[in-house]
Amino acid sequence: MDAPVIEAQPRETGSKAAREIRNDNRVPCILYGRTVESTPLQIPIAALNKLIYRRSAPVAQVEMNGDTWNCILKDYDLHPLTDRPLHADFQALEEGDEVTLTVPLNYTGIPVGQQNGGDTQQIARELTISVLPENIPSQIEVDISELAIGNSLHVYDLETDYEIKTSRDQTLVTVVAPQIETAPTTEAEEEEEELTEEEIAEEGEAVDTEEGEAAEGEDEAGEGGAEEEYQ
Repeated sequence: MDAPVIEAQPRETGSKAAREIRNDNRVPCILYGRTVESTPLQIPIAALNKLIYRRSAPVAQVEMNGDTWNCILKDYDLHPLTDRPLHADFQALEEGDEVTLTVPLNYTGIPVGQQNGGDTQQIARELTISVLPENIPSQIEVDISELAIGNSLHVYDLETDYEIKTSRDQTLVTVVAPQIETAPTTEAEEEEEELTEEEIAEEGEAVDTEEGEAAEGEDEAGEGGAEEEYQ
């Protein structure tokens, strides 16, 4: 597997030393392993950024003072405002020992549903797996070309040679029906709607008036008849 080489230097520990390292555009790190003593070191910030944002497994060869370690970037801390790397942990790989790491997903193919007008939504972009160092994939290839509208792909649908730690029920990709956009209402249509509402209101008033006049006529007729009957 293609792993970048990172040139490291020893470092002193402590908050003051860490500030000086960061001010020199470097990152304080620690390297450890089952058979490797915890080793403080520092690396260029540019080298760590390339490893963090690389679209492949976070593996690297760390070299320092003539020694070389095959490692994975196990963890790192970023500044909450600037996203600048503040610290990183490297785990040395041991032959025969499985390692747990996060590997990017690479979706291939165009779903049938997308070709029929659907919208492909990628829910997950990486998986956490456990694997022997020699079998670490740079990416996990996933063919999504057969997904139709309404179909989804989950972790349990994958066939791999290593143990997946991500939940089996995790949705990876789904293809949904296209959204139908409603055309915006024009000013002419709005005026027509307002006019219609006014006409309805006017018709209602006219009906009320006619009913009122009819009721009034009936009352007058009733009173006249009563007077004649009384007389």
